[in-house]
Amino acid sequence: MGEPVGIGPEVTAKAWLAGAPPFCVLGDAALYAGVPVARVASIEEAAAAFGHALPVLHRPLPAPATPGVLEPRNAPAVIAAIAEAVALAQAGRAGAVVTCPIQKSVLTAAGFPHPGHTEFLGELAGTGVPPVMMLACPELRVVPVTVHEPLARAIARLTPELIAEHARITHAALVRDFGIAQPRLAVAGLNPHAGEAGTLGHEDQAIVAPAVALLRAEGILATGPHPPDTLFTALARPTYDAAICLYHDQALIPLKTLDMEGGVNVTLGLSVIRTSPDHGTALDIAGRGIASPHSLLAALRLADQLLRTRPCASR
Repeated sequence: MGEPVGIGPEVTAKAWLAGAPPFCVLGDAALYAGVPVARVASIEEAAAAFGHALPVLHRPLPAPATPGVLEPRNAPAVIAAIAEAVALAQAGRAGAVVTCPIQKSVLTAAGFPHPGHTEFLGELAGTGVPPVMMLACPELRVVPVTVHEPLARAIARLTPELIAEHARITHAALVRDFGIAQPRLAVAGLNPHAGEAGTLGHEDQAIVAPAVALLRAEGILATGPHPPDTLFTALARPTYDAAICLYHDQALIPLKTLDMEGGVNVTLGLSVIRTSPDHGTALDIAGRGIASPHSLLAALRLADQLLRTRPCASR
């Protein structure tokens, strides 16, 4: 369901109309009044209903949901929907979890202790490694080593092992879920020109290069540090399968510039498959009927693809 007063309900309905792979909604059925809705008693009934109506496991909200108007009383229902979706996937009753955007400020005010979906999913479905965020579109996959924190703090946290850990998790996911036998990882530099041999900063020599050396010693095809201003060009992108980036915007700006509507957030390192659109709740346009479903459609289609690739995945 995601944030019920954001664009999640609208893009979900549009994704169903556009012919997405079969899915079932966990949320309040009243949010999807614009399409035929089938209230299913169990997720097992969803496949039969999907051809003629949007299947919904009805979970009524405790307070009214007015598009664009935040309602903190509904925060527990948003959190519960995520937890239930993960439980269904862990039990093999659902193949994957696809999450609509959440409004972090509302959840935080309600006592939600996590900075976002990724960390909560790590608590619910962790595998002993930190959950890692990947943003993917047909032309590019990026993984930020640090995510939702101030830039100064993000840089201070960087270590060779932290970078290598994210790269290892990315490598394993590319093999298992994306079917790439020998993934090629390009590790971005931190400073302009990747420090230019220390002239523009020493972090690339002291932190990033040792991480690349660690990975190569383990047999992972990693290169870098690469100058960030050329790493995402049309000539560079075909030379790697994923770029390991050092902070949030270094990863997300190029991907969203290339393909905002086709970008998908994938959480790596979980026991379940999880994807989501790469946009937020868009409260400013909620309820106006103009939100694009393309990123959610891409998230649903990628979840279906990963489900077919991952060994022993639920089907």
